[in-house]
Amino acid sequence: MDGENLNAISHTRPFLRWAGGKTWLIKHLTRVKNLQFNNYHEPFLGGGATYFYLSPRNHSFLSDLNKELIETYQVLKDDVDGVIDKLKLFKNEEGLYYEVRETIFNDRLERAAQFIYLNQTSFNGIYRVNLKGKYNVPFGFRKKDFIEIEVLRAASSALKNSTIFHGDFYSVISNLNSHDLVFLDPPYTVSHNNNGFIEYNEKIFSLDDQYRLSNMIDEIKNIGAYYVLTNAAHDTVKEIFEKGDTRLQLTRANAIGGIKAQRGSTNEFIFTNITL
Repeated sequence: MDGENLNAISHTRPFLRWAGGKTWLIKHLTRVKNLQFNNYHEPFLGGGATYFYLSPRNHSFLSDLNKELIETYQVLKDDVDGVIDKLKLFKNEEGLYYEVRETIFNDRLERAAQFIYLNQTSFNGIYRVNLKGKYNVPFGFRKKDFIEIEVLRAASSALKNSTIFHGDFYSVISNLNSHDLVFLDPPYTVSHNNNGFIEYNEKIFSLDDQYRLSNMIDEIKNIGAYYVLTNAAHDTVKEIFEKGDTRLQLTRANAIGGIKAQRGSTNEFIFTNITL
């Protein structure tokens, strides 16, 4: 994959911070961006860095299992100014953060603003819930302004030609046609470089899910569509997803922080049936 100067790229930036996000990857996706594909599919949407960078020309199907995340995308797409107005009611203050974190909002605009506010002012942009499903990430003591109006408006505009929905990743198949592109960035089941990343994901994406994903890729290929898969550089992952396609190993900085996390570099695999 070609590298390029990120400073020279003009594209929409993600409006969310996302642990495991793919901002680091986009400099390797030049040829994918230039690929002539039809519709675009991304069933592990997260922060959407790849979607915003690729800026698909045709229709996009974007989904995730995180209901709160998907609702935030939907509301931002439909009423970005309403979200901004609600965000302006908040402040980057520790006491208010915990007050907002504990509040149950009934209005969709307020819930979307709450999600963005907590994401932008929390510790490391991690999305984590307790056993009762309650968001429990602590205050982040960030100095940066949590309202980036132009980023929000650009993201809303970029989402206009998309269908955004909550659902299992296998729902990709129901909308997929030949020469579509599917980008797959599942939660990593196995840890790579023993960096502790597995702690965030092992309960929401199992090893069985990895095998289901491998089966879905077989279906993607049979339909005649393109796929790009990112995953941990681990022998088990290599065994599950080895299909005779291109496999690259890339090194990135590990930005996940925490008591047990180890900062440094980590390796990831890219699997794809696109000629690179």
